[in-house]
This record gives sequence, structure tokens and C-alpha cells, in this order.
Amino acid sequence: MRKNYRRAQYQAPKKLYRINTEITADEVRLIDENGEHVGVLPLSQALEKARAMEFDLVEIQPQAQPPVCKIEDYGRLKYNLEKDLRKQKAKQKKVEIKGIRLSLRIGQHDLDVRLGQAKRFLEQQDKVKVELVLRGRERQHAELGKKIIEQFIDALAAKGDMPIARESDVAIQGGRINVIIGLKH
Repeated sequence: MRKNYRRAQYQAPKKLYRINTEITADEVRLIDENGEHVGVLPLSQALEKARAMEFDLVEIQPQAQPPVCKIEDYGRLKYNLEKDLRKQKAKQKKVEIKGIRLSLRIGQHDLDVRLGQAKRFLEQQDKVKVELVLRGRERQHAELGKKIIEQFIDALAAKGDMPIARESDVAIQGGRINVIIGLKH
């Protein structure tokens, strides 16, 4: 069967505000570049005032009767909006889910290493997915795997001085037993 590889269609970015000749109202409530209310004017007069000051006429509230327009530099308005979006995006912390893998026959030293890793992940405000893989005949002993995961969570709570919360219950899916843990808020 032949696959159809198409190029992604270009979509122009959505305009935030209508400016200058894109405004369709007959009359507008005008606000000057200093933020002072001028009054209700015909669109042509408002456009003339904006051009005389070498600014744009920007429709900032199209639902109002008559629509509210402001005289300002549209390029600067767009720049400030994008700057605010970048600031908001920088403040967001994306929570990652880090994985810890255990087994039924895990040694004590390996368990201690995994506990240290989990503690470090939790201190970094990430969530931890503790997973235990059952291989072959181990699948008949899922209760032992569940017990090891419970012991791991109890040891982690005892080792760290931070409150631990389960984001999900211990789930058995095929040959895997997993649980997601994080910090209590």
C-alpha cells in the first residue's frame, strides 16, 4: 500500500486585534495614546487622528457598543503581549515522571541506590513511577512484587523528611506492577 506524504499546510497566525482599515464599525469610542477617553467619533475621524500621530488605531473591545478603539503602536502592543506570554511560560514548571525499576530478586545495595535516586527526583519536584517487572515464573507471585513496592515506598517515606503521596494505586498490568508517587501538597 502506498503512503501519502503531504506537506503540512501553512496557517497564518490568528490576529489578536483588528487595526486601522480592518475595523468595520461606523462609530468608535476612542481612547488616545495616553489612555484618556476622547469620546465617540466616526471611524474616519478616529483613523485621521491616529495617522496624524503616526500610530495605529487598534480595536481593543469589539463587543462594546460602539466598539472601543485605542490609538497606539500595534507593533509594540504585539511585542508586549508576546513578552508577557514568554514570562508566563518561563514561570511554569513542567512536572516530569521519572522511572525507577525494581525486580523480585533485587539486592539490598541496589535497593538503597534506587531509594537515593527516588529521593533526589522527589526533591526536584518530579513524580516517580516505581515499576517492578515480573519475568517468567515470577508472574505467579505478583503479591511478592506488590509487597516489595510497598516496602520501597515505606522505606522512602522513612528515609526522606518529605511527605510522600501516592498519585495512583499499585496497579498490576501483565507482567508489570507499578505505582506513581509524588510529594504531598
